[in-house]
Amino acid sequence: MRVSKLLEQKGAAVATIKGGATIAESVAELARHGIGALVVSADGEHIDGIVSERDIVRRLADRKAELLGDPVSSIMSTTVHTCSMDDDVETLMAIMTDRRIRHVPVVNDGVLAGVVSIGDVVKSRIGELEKDRNELVEYIQAR
Repeated sequence: MRVSKLLEQKGAAVATIKGGATIAESVAELARHGIGALVVSADGEHIDGIVSERDIVRRLADRKAELLGDPVSSIMSTTVHTCSMDDDVETLMAIMTDRRIRHVPVVNDGVLAGVVSIGDVVKSRIGELEKDRNELVEYIQAR
């Protein structure tokens, strides 16, 4: 399955935040959307970085509540691994596993087109396995 098909199924909406927003604002956005990461973008189309719950929690351990007033840009990951609409989900799973990341922005013609999470990939894979299983059961029952 291609990433484009995955985005068709889950939707292409992307939650973004500006690098100058506070970490407290990013926590509120994560909670509001019920997601684990925000793409950091000044214009909503180009990726400046990514900030995840994990980034926030790890910094909170050191800085406590004083961290919440700092800008997102101070803790965001600036090395962002992306994929394209034409990439296959198996390759994406390998990237997520090898890089130990849970969210991968999708870029189409240089513009942010979506985000795929590990949950999206797992849900897709389970759907494929169930389809294969059902086809095998039908095949066996038809004999």
